[in-house]
Amino acid sequence: PALRRLSHYLLAHYQKGTRPVRDWRTTTNVAIDLMVYAILSVDEKNQVLTTYIWYRQHWTDEFLTWDPARFDNLTQISLPVESIWVPDILINEFVDVGKSPHVPYVYVSHHGEVQNLKPIQVMTACSLDIYNFPFDVQNCSLTFTSWLHHIRDINLSLWRQPELVKFDRSVFMNQGEWELLYILSRFQEFSVKSSDSYAEMKFYVVIRRRPLFYTVSLLLPSIFLMVMDIVGFYLPPHSGERVSFKITLLLGYSVFLIIVSDTLPATAVGTPLIGVYFVVCMALLVISLTETILIVRLVHKQDLQPHVPEWLKHLLLERATILLCVRDRKKFSQSRTQSLDISREVENNDSTAKLTPYSCEDPRDCGAVGGTRSALAFSGRTEGSAALQEVLRETTAIRQLLEKREEFRDVAREWLQVGYVLDVLLFRVYLAAVLAYSITLGTLWSVWRDA
Repeated sequence: PALRRLSHYLLAHYQKGTRPVRDWRTTTNVAIDLMVYAILSVDEKNQVLTTYIWYRQHWTDEFLTWDPARFDNLTQISLPVESIWVPDILINEFVDVGKSPHVPYVYVSHHGEVQNLKPIQVMTACSLDIYNFPFDVQNCSLTFTSWLHHIRDINLSLWRQPELVKFDRSVFMNQGEWELLYILSRFQEFSVKSSDSYAEMKFYVVIRRRPLFYTVSLLLPSIFLMVMDIVGFYLPPHSGERVSFKITLLLGYSVFLIIVSDTLPATAVGTPLIGVYFVVCMALLVISLTETILIVRLVHKQDLQPHVPEWLKHLLLERATILLCVRDRKKFSQSRTQSLDISREVENNDSTAKLTPYSCEDPRDCGAVGGTRSALAFSGRTEGSAALQEVLRETTAIRQLLEKREEFRDVAREWLQVGYVLDVLLFRVYLAAVLAYSITLGTLWSVWRDA
């Protein structure tokens, strides 16, 4: 048969150990082509990219030519790849032997043109940039070069036009986490320590991660928790519910970070921006809880609280209410004026009490005080009565206790007003910090997108 006669004719005296040229000064030109079939895995920790590619080689073997007329017009034949010379073209970025299927044959035409087509699972080293995870774009190179022959022996070229290679997604499996953007190709020469030059063909595989899964599972829960933290400021500060609510949020966010720690890529080079985002959100929750504890401690009613200093009243109840546009500013000012009037009235009453110990503070008490005066006059006229003096002492003690209790209530009311104004002030500062942080993240992401 023609196939057997042609195979015997070509391989009977073939020497596969030498480069297939009749003149040793002739350069063997090898044209290569690349098509990406699938992105199998991206290992950020070890900086390894695993891809599945369809690789093609084309060169001319001057010892594998024949006249088709002698062999039943046969113009093409498949020969075992182990029986002929094959260029030693490897990928420089190889880090491990992939599980590639073995293709045992090559096609040879009657002009001596050899086509070697084979699929390869490529595990290559790649400098992965995870700063913008999960919106990252990776650019990994595959460098094909002859490991032994310099450019005078083996030269490389591109089988197809660079534009056809760039946007060829005809065989790409587009259902995984990564999306193939384009493939760039470039030819260059390099030399090692001023030795002979070697030819190499670089293919830059540019891929982009699909961020929908990470946006739903990472970003949105964190944003919801931060929004709930801001809403928690509308709880009354004098109640203990706000502290419990903030602690629950902080605990929930801590559990959330433990869960997502396995999802975030881990590298020794740097930390992704989303990791910094989570840490800052955790810090904001801690600051929010600290502010809540401070306000609750400030407005909590205690019997031994001192009076609010005058400078603090002036700063918070007058200046800060104007600056913050608090609606109850007049109420705060009126309450402050009333407290000042009450204090002055108490001082006047105390001074009057020193002069006239049995004077009345309130007109409603004048009757009782008048009765006390008449009793004293009567006791004075009758040289005093022990029972009436005891009643007088008890009445005076009760009056002092009521005045002291009212004073404590006024002090607690003043501190409550100061706490409300300070709570509004710290809430707006916290809200401004959250907005500034959000704008900063948006700016960094926009700059990266434009770049």
